[in-house]
Amino acid sequence: MRRAKAVSMSRFPAESEATGPESRRSRARRRAGLVLIVDDALHTRELYTEYLTYRGLGVVSAPEAETGLRLAETLKPDVIVMDIAMPGLNGITATHRLRLNPRTRRIPIIVLTGYAFRAIEQGALEAGANVFLTKPCLPEDLELKIRELLTTPGA
Repeated sequence: MRRAKAVSMSRFPAESEATGPESRRSRARRRAGLVLIVDDALHTRELYTEYLTYRGLGVVSAPEAETGLRLAETLKPDVIVMDIAMPGLNGITATHRLRLNPRTRRIPIIVLTGYAFRAIEQGALEAGANVFLTKPCLPEDLELKIRELLTTPGA
């Protein structure tokens, strides 16, 4: 008896690209920029994934910081979008760990959070974030910051 091949049923094909061989379309998106979104809120990941994919970027996502750290080391995305408040490891600690890892230390990081406090912004920037944005954040505004980081040498 033959086994059926597993097929991803994700509405967002870019999210499943990390586990399978790259298609021609995903390679083109990779050249445009690969973005890793780390956020525990599914609706946030879906919103930004759908928009950024539509705008031609490659997107993978992680529902918590530990998975995000593993994906960052494995995939070496061009930009990471990191939430702060997540179960387990928080985004500031994850950002700090990314900066300590030789394989990920040069990846630009955008911290995107609902906490609009100066002390939290300062903590995120001190941990190594390149950009601090607060939610709600229009997808267009996030894309603008991502594209700025993609075109800034040594961002």
